[in-house]
Amino acid sequence: MLTKKDKELIAAATDAISQRYRNDWQEVGAAMRTRDGRIVTGVNIDAYIGRNAICAEAIAIGRAITETGDHGIESIVAVRHPKPGEPGDIAVVSPCGTCRELIHDYDAKAKVIVPNNGRAPKVVTIGELLPNKYRRGNE
Repeated sequence: MLTKKDKELIAAATDAISQRYRNDWQEVGAAMRTRDGRIVTGVNIDAYIGRNAICAEAIAIGRAITETGDHGIESIVAVRHPKPGEPGDIAVVSPCGTCRELIHDYDAKAKVIVPNNGRAPKVVTIGELLPNKYRRGNE
């Protein structure tokens, strides 16, 4: 069951991509709530060479750190805007593998809002999305 704060985060991500959507350039928006309560958004940055793309979650995390320093990730969500003519509405999507690693590295206790097989999105921990996380040295 999504809380009011979860729905607020989904709305912030939806608003971010609604305002900045560009077909074949920006189609994913993210919003994160820091542990000090701030909501920070981002949209993906695409490039002509696909491997140079930067995910919306990474942009949101980078903005949070740049603006006031690292305060941890309480929760984070990404949404995808459909392409012109594609059926459906803006919807919650799961973070890619790289973003799962990044989220875990910045806050191993972060909550992530993910799709739920056609039902309302659900909240899971980043550890549930990335079990057996690689750690450096003795971490």
